Amino acid sequence: MFNFLKDKLKSVLSKFTKKVEEEAPEEKITVEKEVKVEPPKPKEKPKAEKKPEKKEAKPEIKAEKPVVKVEKPKVEEKPVEVKVEPKPEVKVEEPKVEEKKGFFAKLKETFVGAEEPKIEVKPEVKVEKKPEVKVEKKEEPESRESRDSRELEKASGLSSSEKKGFFQRITETITTKRISSEKFDELFWDLELALLENNVAVEVIEKIKADLKLELVDKPIPRGQVDEKIASSLHSSIEGLFSVPSVDLLAKASQKKPFVICFVGINGSGKTTSIAKVAKFLMNNGFSVVLAAADTFRAAAIDQLQLHADALGVKLVKHDYGSDPAAVAFDAIKHAQAAKKDVVLIDTAGRLHSNINLMDEMRKIIRVANPDLKLFVGESITGNDCVEQAKQFDAVVGIDGIILSKADVDEKGGAAISVSYVTKKPILFLGVGQEYDDLQAFDKEKLLTSIGL
Repeated sequence: MFNFLKDKLKSVLSKFTKKVEEEAPEEKITVEKEVKVEPPKPKEKPKAEKKPEKKEAKPEIKAEKPVVKVEKPKVEEKPVEVKVEPKPEVKVEEPKVEEKKGFFAKLKETFVGAEEPKIEVKPEVKVEKKPEVKVEKKEEPESRESRDSRELEKASGLSSSEKKGFFQRITETITTKRISSEKFDELFWDLELALLENNVAVEVIEKIKADLKLELVDKPIPRGQVDEKIASSLHSSIEGLFSVPSVDLLAKASQKKPFVICFVGINGSGKTTSIAKVAKFLMNNGFSVVLAAADTFRAAAIDQLQLHADALGVKLVKHDYGSDPAAVAFDAIKHAQAAKKDVVLIDTAGRLHSNINLMDEMRKIIRVANPDLKLFVGESITGNDCVEQAKQFDAVVGIDGIILSKADVDEKGGAAISVSYVTKKPILFLGVGQEYDDLQAFDKEKLLTSIGL
C-alpha cells in the first residue's frame, strides 16, 4: 500500500538533503548549553570520637546575707539602783560584695528603716552583641534545577562551595547549514513534482510547502542533521493534514435506536461492498443491522445487495427497480423500529455531481430518511478525482465522514493524504481486501509509516 509514493519520497528527500549539504552555505555559531555534571563522590572520613564539649563555666556568685552581730552591754546589777546605760549606736558596716546589679532587690525587706547599704558592683566587661536584623524575604518558588542541585548536595554531603553545580554551562562551536528562500524554492521543486505524480491535491502541496519553508528557511541546521530535520518537518506537516475531529462509529450507534447511516458516492466506487463490510463490523461489535436497497436505478444493484444480506444473515428491505428510493429508505427505518434493530444502512445509486436529476433525488432521500450519519465512499486509486467527488457530495448533502475503498491496491496514496484536509471531514475506514472483515479503521500513524515517514 502506497509503495510508489514511499519510494518516490525516499528518493526525493535523499536528493533534497544532498543538495542542501552540498550547496547551502556553512556558518559556524557558538552556542551555550547546559550539561549535567556529576559531582565527585565525597571520600569517607574515619569516624572520629566525639570529644565532650567544653563548656565555659560561668562563675556563680553566691549572695550571702550580711550577718549583723549586736553585742548587748553587760549590766551590773545593784541591789538598789539600777542604772541602765543607753544602748550604744550600732554602726553596721556591710561587707562589700561584688554582685550583679539587681540581685538583692529584696534586702530592703530585711532592714526596715535602715539605710540601704551601698553595694559597689564592679561590672564585668560586657561584649554587646548587635541584634540580628532579620529581613523577611518573599519565598520564591524553587526551580527544578535548584531543587535537583540541593538534593544532590544533600545526598553527596558536599556544600555548594565544594562543587560547581548540578548543571554547568559550556560553549560549543557547531557548523550549520542555512537555506535561503530562493534556494528552498529551487530544491522544493523536485518534491512538488513527486507529490503531483502521486495524485496529492494542490491545496495539500501548498500547505506542505508553507510548513517546510517555515521550519527550514533561514534557520541554522546543524551539519549531519539535515536529513533528520527535513524528514521530521515533512512528517509534522503531513500529520497536520488529519487534524479534523474523528468520528467514533460505535459510540454514535449506541446513542440512538435505530441509528441511520446513508452511503453516497459515484458508480463503481465499491459502495455496496463497503456497506456489507460496515454491516459485518457492526455485527462483530454486538449491533443488529437492517439493509435498505435504495439503489433502484442501477441494474442488478438490488440483487448484489441481496447476496451480501444472505451471506451476513441480515434483513434486506427492497422494492422493485424504478421505484422511489426515498420510499425504500423510509420503509427500512419503520421496519427497524418495529423489529427493534439497532442500525439501518441505506445503499443509494451511484451518481456524478454533474447529474442534476440524480443529485435532486439524493436530496430527497436525505430529507425523508434524515440519516444520523452520511458517509462518502470513494476509490482510493482515483487520487484527485476522489478528492473532487468528495468536495461535490459534501456541497450537496453535507457528508460526515469518508470511506476509501481499494486502498490495498493504491500505490500512490494521494487521495488518502488529501481528501480529509480538502473536505475537513475524517476518514473512518480503509477497504483493504475483498472479504467482509477487510475493513481497517483509519490510523494516521499507520499511513505515515506506510509512506516511510
